[in-house]
Amino acid sequence: MASPRAAGLLAAVERRAGITPAGLAVAGLALPGLVLGRVLGSRPMFLLVYGALAVLGLSRLLARRRLSVEAIRSTLPTRIRESVSVDVELSVTAQRRLATVVLEEELPEAFGTVVRVPVPVLPSGQTVQHGYRFTARRRGVFSVGPLVAEWSDPFGLTRKREVLAPAQTVIVHPAYEGVNDRVVSREWEDPPERPPVSRPWPSGFEFYGMRDYVPGDDPRRINWLASARALSADGSERYLVRESEQGITDRVRLLLDTDVRHHAPGPDSETFERAVRVVASLGVRHLQDGFSVTLESNGARLAQALRGSRSRIPLLDRLAEVQPEKAPMSGCLDRLFLDPQRNTHNVLVTPHLDDATARRITVMLSRGTAMVVVLVMWEETDPATVHRAAGLGCGVVELQPGASIARTFTRVVGAGAR
Repeated sequence: MASPRAAGLLAAVERRAGITPAGLAVAGLALPGLVLGRVLGSRPMFLLVYGALAVLGLSRLLARRRLSVEAIRSTLPTRIRESVSVDVELSVTAQRRLATVVLEEELPEAFGTVVRVPVPVLPSGQTVQHGYRFTARRRGVFSVGPLVAEWSDPFGLTRKREVLAPAQTVIVHPAYEGVNDRVVSREWEDPPERPPVSRPWPSGFEFYGMRDYVPGDDPRRINWLASARALSADGSERYLVRESEQGITDRVRLLLDTDVRHHAPGPDSETFERAVRVVASLGVRHLQDGFSVTLESNGARLAQALRGSRSRIPLLDRLAEVQPEKAPMSGCLDRLFLDPQRNTHNVLVTPHLDDATARRITVMLSRGTAMVVVLVMWEETDPATVHRAAGLGCGVVELQPGASIARTFTRVVGAGAR
């Protein structure tokens, strides 16, 4: 039995040269046969070798025929979410008689195995249809196809492949949850004090209370039902307006730690994929709330100042493309020191905190920067990471393996509890 490496080499030669392993064996035996015939002086040996080469050449000639078919693949969605299944329909119509052809639809490993449809005989004008389903098991940018027809000569010495339908690109967005984490908190109200550098969101989201109407208030904020039940001390009417909590800022920066050295090993790193889902959940929520979202990785800025629900697609596209890299988190934090926009709420999602990163975060907090650290925990999390995070003095969310992202934020941050 051939080794996987040898089998892969033979398959590559077959696709490149169009000669099967049997054809390669015939071609490989030709030179020894000629040498043996010359040594023995055997004319039948020469005839046998020449006959084998003639059969190989004839097989090659027969396999060069072009197919006269029309192939259609049903339209694939350009973007899908992780773990979503897609139904695909293949339709091939023969414009002249077709025999002994195998249709092959190439699929990435994340979508399943290669789809092969044997077609023994297809008369002219007839159509063969085949449906299949694939499930996007992980995020990323993948190609479905091309749809290829493969056929061989009667001797099985050569094989021909022809592309019937080109490949299509499918972007698989990471899964996300409805994280109830808003950049509003009474922590920054007076009292106790407001951060040294901040620009409050002009109209908060969380209900704070009622107060008397003053000239200049928006009349649309008057609560008429409450005003009808409220009277002043002298018995006159009072107009009450709704007041919301005041947030810190309308800018959010999401920092994704992409350092491959600190994530779980493997091509589908558990901690890295969890970190991407956390960033996707936070980004989608803040965009829905009207905030400006900037996305950073260790090596570069992936997206800047996205705002509005329509920006959800570009955000998820960038997260579908992001991959682990050999770059420290400290480089990303260094870019934050040079950013003139200091009135930004920052969320760092990482599985590891070293001394260099912790020192930078401490300096940023001393300058009044709002920061939340999300620790993606796994079985090999360094205990020093948890200790360093606890000593930062900012909000820390520990996301345990298998835990719900939304429930973890609700319990730890207290979002939605007011």
